[in-house]
Amino acid sequence: MKTESLCLHAGYTPKNGEPRVLPIVQSTTFTYDSTAEVAKLFDLETSGFFYTRLGNPTVDAVEQKIAALEGGVGALCTSSGQAANLIAILNVAQSGDHVVSMASIYGGTFNLFAVTLKKMGIEVTFVDQRADDAEIEKAIRPNTKAVFGEPLTNPSMDVLDIERIAALAHRHGLPLIVDNTFATPVLCRPFDFGADIVVHSTTKYMDGHALQMGGVIVDSGKFDWTSGRFPEFTEPDASYHGL
Repeated sequence: MKTESLCLHAGYTPKNGEPRVLPIVQSTTFTYDSTAEVAKLFDLETSGFFYTRLGNPTVDAVEQKIAALEGGVGALCTSSGQAANLIAILNVAQSGDHVVSMASIYGGTFNLFAVTLKKMGIEVTFVDQRADDAEIEKAIRPNTKAVFGEPLTNPSMDVLDIERIAALAHRHGLPLIVDNTFATPVLCRPFDFGADIVVHSTTKYMDGHALQMGGVIVDSGKFDWTSGRFPEFTEPDASYHGL
C-alpha cells in the first residue's frame, strides 16, 4: 500500500462479515473462560487483552497503523507526546545515566529533559546540531544511553541531519530517538535515515481535527541492544518472574 492507503487501512484487517471500519472498543476489561488463560496473558506467554491500560483492540490497531506508516516493527500509544518522550527515555536510562539531546527541540521537551529528568537523576546535555561531529561527540559519556533530536523542530523549523546524527550515535553504540511530530511519516520516515526510535505527539498533525490528546513511541527493530549497555533488554526482569 502507498502511504495514503496505509493511513486508512493499516492496523486493521476485518474478517469475513466483520465491519469495514475499525470498531471503538470502550471496555476497560476483557472476559476469558478460565483463569489459566488470564495467567498466561499476565506472564506474557500469550498475546491478548485483559486491561485497557495495557492494551485495547482499538488502540492496538492505531499502534499498528502508525508503526506501518513509520516502517517500524511495533508501537506504543501514550496519553500525550511528552509521555511518549518520557517513557522512551525511561526505557533506556535510569538514575545516574546521561542523555545527549539537540538543543533545538520543542520547549516542553526541553523543560522535561532539563528539569524533570534531572529530578529523577538523569542528566541531559544539550548540543548544537549544526556543530561538527567532534564537537557533538565531546558530550557523550560512558553512562550516555541515547541521543535525541527532532527532524523538524517546533517551532523554529530547524532541519536535523538524521543520517549524520544516527551514524554518530551508532559509532558509540547509542540509539537515536527522534520526535517526528512536525514532519509526520507522510513527509519524513526517520528510520530510512538511521534513526532507531520515533516518538510523536499525535495531538498535532496525526489528529488534525483537534479532538484527542495522545502520543506514540515506534520501534524500528533495527538497534542492537546486546552490547551490555542496556541490561533492561537483555537480563532477567525480577518483576516478571525472571523473564
